[in-house]
Amino acid sequence: MPHFSRTESTFTPPVPEAKRWIEGIDFPADRPLINVSQAAPVDPPPPALRRAMAEAMEVPETHLYGPVLGLPKLRAALAKSWGAHYDAEVPAESVAITAGCNQAFAATLAAICGEGDEVLLPTPWYFNHKMWLDMQGVRTVPLPTDDRLLPEAETARTLITERTRAIVLVTPNNPGGVEYPAETLSALYELAREKGLWLIVDETYKDFDSRTGAPHDLLKREGHEDTLIQLYSFSKAYRLTGHRVGAIIAKPALLTEVEKFQDTVAICAPQLGQVAALWGLENLSQWVSGERDEILARGRAIAEQFPRLAAKGWVLKGLGAYFAYVEHPFAAPSSELGPKLVRDAGILALPGTMFMPEGDTTGERHFRFAFANLDTQGITTLFDRLCELDWPLAGKDSAA
Repeated sequence: MPHFSRTESTFTPPVPEAKRWIEGIDFPADRPLINVSQAAPVDPPPPALRRAMAEAMEVPETHLYGPVLGLPKLRAALAKSWGAHYDAEVPAESVAITAGCNQAFAATLAAICGEGDEVLLPTPWYFNHKMWLDMQGVRTVPLPTDDRLLPEAETARTLITERTRAIVLVTPNNPGGVEYPAETLSALYELAREKGLWLIVDETYKDFDSRTGAPHDLLKREGHEDTLIQLYSFSKAYRLTGHRVGAIIAKPALLTEVEKFQDTVAICAPQLGQVAALWGLENLSQWVSGERDEILARGRAIAEQFPRLAAKGWVLKGLGAYFAYVEHPFAAPSSELGPKLVRDAGILALPGTMFMPEGDTTGERHFRFAFANLDTQGITTLFDRLCELDWPLAGKDSAA
């Protein structure tokens, strides 16, 4: 009888898989690789933060295990910051610090789901969410989105069963870039509350939302503790990707269950990263505001230049935070075009198939471009290369 492990129940991680496409390829100095495959800043933290981290390295406690749910000062600081952003009361005991937001998701799902339970995940989805659900033995129920890449509560309602435990949202969205309107979040929150489900809102890209003020009022609603769970990452705002610092904002009783997961898997989030996140919260609000302005400017540059691609048959489906989700005009599927894009254009991008259920052919028509590391000139160069592609077009050259 064949035996399958938990890891064998899911697919190969997309980013490492895509990176293998560039192995053995030399990119000339005058035409370097444009990497839009991963949503991670490549620049180091700002100098002042690096100095604070260097000083922390000389403190003996930095090198020891810390509290399982995070440094008390960091929990308190994030609670204060989070509460101010949402104009709501957030106690420090409602905050847990994790080793990155991926672990925040894993810990949360481990705390609320059992074998054979179900979770609704809007498509296109963030692939690591699907991978963890697979490995935990939880059935992922695809929640189709509309032509604006937004999930609708009435569609979700038709997919809920007695085994459903949660609806998961990411806003600003990865991979679509879309900023979910307050009314979308409200409708899904009310549905979750009505059905006794958790609404998990991953706000990793909160700091790069183009809207001013709170993007929703869910934290201000009476009894939200029994429905709402929020996730966050310090990695993007402070360029701490390698230091793995994320967070869960949820009721303390749930964090008691999260603590079991944390203590078993990581014991605690890395101490140096937590010190850096705390220093960032206390000192870098103006710097983060500048980072947000730059990312928003890059998004505007994509919107302004996209008509060049639209004239070639491309369609911009979603844009925001670090991402543009685009429909390509070519006859071949994106799963084949991904490696070809590397060879022919020197562009590394993830095909839409990496964000869709197996067998859903809509992924073959799309790519995700993560543009956090492209300035305006880099975006221009990206579009120049895409405009030069002379591949057979769907429904045109392909019919010959």
